[in-house]
Formats: sequence, structure tokens, C-alpha cells
Amino acid sequence: MEIDARSLSYRELNTALHEVVAEGVTHVTVRNVNGQRYIGTNLRGPVTVELHGTPGNDLGAFMNGPTLVVHGNGQDGVGNTMNGGEVVIHGHTGDALGLAARGGTILVRDGAGYRAGIHMKEYEGRGATVVVGGGAQDFLGEYMAGGTLVVLGLSARGTGWSRARFVGTGMHGGAIYLRGRIDSHQVGKEVGVAAPDEKDMRILQDAVARYCAHFGTDAGKILDADFVKLFPLYLRPYGRLYAY
Repeated sequence: MEIDARSLSYRELNTALHEVVAEGVTHVTVRNVNGQRYIGTNLRGPVTVELHGTPGNDLGAFMNGPTLVVHGNGQDGVGNTMNGGEVVIHGHTGDALGLAARGGTILVRDGAGYRAGIHMKEYEGRGATVVVGGGAQDFLGEYMAGGTLVVLGLSARGTGWSRARFVGTGMHGGAIYLRGRIDSHQVGKEVGVAAPDEKDMRILQDAVARYCAHFGTDAGKILDADFVKLFPLYLRPYGRLYAY
């Protein structure tokens, strides 16, 4: 099934997607995507949607089950409050990647903007997994409450990730894994830093395997490097600010 989005508004495009999924279509190719917002919002069911072009903000918001594959870049708010499914970006993304995501997987081949992983959530051991192949900007994992956030720092300039500041500010759940090292001045005061243990390495192996399955990268080479784990030191880091 193919949809030409060239002349469609975001409402028309999203209505068309929901209609074909309701009819039982399991694979949709959308061409000429040019900034339409909310693609895949509240979409459910076993469907794969391939997007050619650049979708607008809040791709996959509230999605529960489908797979969205973007042959291009993502904008802000990819996976906003996503509940399940998979988003694969063959490019980079803007700010607030995985905002409040509470399930599913987001894989980004290249880098992410500011506040990636902000307020990711977790419930009864179930949370989202976000893997960023390149670097990330300031406030990575801000107010993170659950889930797994992995930044691999792969770039044409060699191994390493960005000089992001305020990493994990307000973090009170979940875990952030960074390939390489991080300096103490980059990390929020609520965050602990440690070497991954065996359980952490299993989590990393699974996350990197998912990344490599889509982008054709060598998992062994990626994992043959030092990683650091960032974790919350406190359950309610700002609790005293709201106490009477």
C-alpha cells in the first residue's frame, strides 16, 4: 500500500493512515513526506509504516504497537508518550526525543538534539528503550523516571560523544549508558556514575543488537569500548522544594 503525502495536510495524512490500518493493511509506504505533524499518533496494531522524507513534530505520539521507519531525519518530540512499538530514524532527530515515553523502542542512526529522553517513564518494570547512534546535546535524560537511554557517540570524527552539560538533571529513575567517558562537570548533581556490571552489559548488548540490525553496524566493534552507567542517587531529588 502506498500513500503520496505531497498534497496532504497532517490531518488528511493521519486519517488516511488510520483508515488503511483499520482495513487490515500491514505495510504502508508514505512518499513525499514534508513536515506533516503527528504521523502515527495513537496508531495501533501490527503495521509497518515507511516514511520517505521529513516528518514533523511528535512522530509516533501515543503509539502502541506499530513500527515507523523514517528514511530521513526526525524533528522534535519523536515518540512523545509512546506506549509501544518501534520508531527507526535513518538520520538524526531534533529535541525532546522520547519525551515521556513509557514503552517501545526508538532507534536513531545519528545524533539527537537537546533533552533527549526527558521524563521517560517506567511502570512495573516496563519502560522504553532509546538508542542514539551519534551524540546528544544538553539536558540528556532530564527528569528521567524510567527506561533505558543509550548514547553510542559514533561519528565520522571517531569514537566519543558530545560535550553535553546537565546530563541527568532531575533524574529519579531508569538508566543512561554512554559509550566513552563523561566528566563530572557534565553530570547533574542527582546522578551517580559507575562502570556497567554484568546485568548492565546484557542490557547494552540487546540495545546495540537492535541498533545494528537496522543500520548495518558491527555490534562487536561498538561493544568493544568502555561504557559508563548513569543512575539516579535519589528517588525525589527536588522533593524538599515542594514540601510545606
